[in-house]
Amino acid sequence: MKCENCTKKECSKKQKNDDTQSTSVDALSSNDDFEEKNEFHTLANAKILLSDCLACDNCMTSEEGARVFQQNQKELFRVLNLNKKCDTSKHKVLAVSICPQSLPYFAAKFNLSVNDAAKRLCGFLKSLGVHYVFDTTIAADFSILESQREFVQRYQRRNQEEHALPMFASACPGWIRYAERVLTNLVTPHICTAKSPQQIMGSLVKGYFARQQNLSPDKIFHVIVAPCYDKKLEALREDFYTALYNSQEVDCVLTSGEIVQIMEQKNVSMKDVTEVAVDSLFDGIKEGDVVRHDGKRSDGYLEHIFKHAAKELFGMDVKEITYKALKNKDFQEVTLEKDGEAVLRFAAAYGFRNIQNMVLKLKKGKFLYHFVEVLACPGGCLNGKGQAQTEDGKPDKALLNQMEEMYAAIPVRLPETNMHVQKMYQDWLEGMDSKKVQETLHTKYSTVNQTASNLDIKW
Repeated sequence: MKCENCTKKECSKKQKNDDTQSTSVDALSSNDDFEEKNEFHTLANAKILLSDCLACDNCMTSEEGARVFQQNQKELFRVLNLNKKCDTSKHKVLAVSICPQSLPYFAAKFNLSVNDAAKRLCGFLKSLGVHYVFDTTIAADFSILESQREFVQRYQRRNQEEHALPMFASACPGWIRYAERVLTNLVTPHICTAKSPQQIMGSLVKGYFARQQNLSPDKIFHVIVAPCYDKKLEALREDFYTALYNSQEVDCVLTSGEIVQIMEQKNVSMKDVTEVAVDSLFDGIKEGDVVRHDGKRSDGYLEHIFKHAAKELFGMDVKEITYKALKNKDFQEVTLEKDGEAVLRFAAAYGFRNIQNMVLKLKKGKFLYHFVEVLACPGGCLNGKGQAQTEDGKPDKALLNQMEEMYAAIPVRLPETNMHVQKMYQDWLEGMDSKKVQETLHTKYSTVNQTASNLDIKW
């Protein structure tokens, strides 16, 4: 059976049975912390399967596979249990950061507004023993701002540097893993070096926030709630690790669906949970209403970068963007014309079939785009496999449509208008052009040679 998400004709992931995978999880979880029967023990048995992840086993080492399996509810409850014991030296400050694309899932599933869903989810997590609940929108602000600046710089030196353009978005971990492990040097020099929102949120929580709270990073256990399983793989990246404190910047990733599993096992409905305002990274301040970025199903890198580039490079103020659908609704393009000439040509490529076609054009030298927003999930981040699936693993189209309507109704806030971000550039990052900005907000991409990939597979 051919894997739908990679270039190999056979995928070992699809041939594994659930028993083998379950055994792997149980083996990792069989430690003393779970031998005691307590209030969390019965809640922590939900398992993840690598078949839910976009990256196949051929793109993962055995160590990575084991560590991905560890990122489940049991890991969260292991820390909650430690915090209930008398040995305070083992206690952790629990911080949970929620991706904005997860909130419409909770809102749609429990028939709530997005603002109510955010507050009730915060209340539920704190009822478990979580200390802080954050919104990752601020991390996406940084990621978008750095991506905008990098695109303008690449465009300006496009005639001097072979790999300056096209530039590919770097926010999707499924796409990044595929690029590094399968496409290698054909694509990696073209990927934007700005870190993804999850990576930046890790730096914010275990860097900025830890310092504000006078905490050592290894004393914080940082959980991300995300729409897809590939975020678990992203948390394992080497550049997502602070060697000085032997600490990952994100310790555990749980999908939206895994949070709902905890609610179901605890027999709790979101409607019964007390509303609690979401925390901010700034002492004494709470978050207000939920905001989002431009983009119908994601953080809107294409729209933000397009408008910024039009203004910076050509002095044109673009208010509305018109998409032109090409082969399908998940492959669309946007063009900026000046004096009858197309000066900017952007595209959105969602799903591996469109990614594959895009790469083939790049390989054949027929690539016309300056920037592409690449997302591994068809339909974008809202359609992540960790939240928009039916019980039999198929896309829940009715739920996805409802989520899209809710997400589109959230007010848009431009990253440039976030005063907290501007202040952090100066106070924490030592200016927008500092060495610390490069170290904190940017990354490099590795290439791992796999067996020969078949780029000519007909999808």
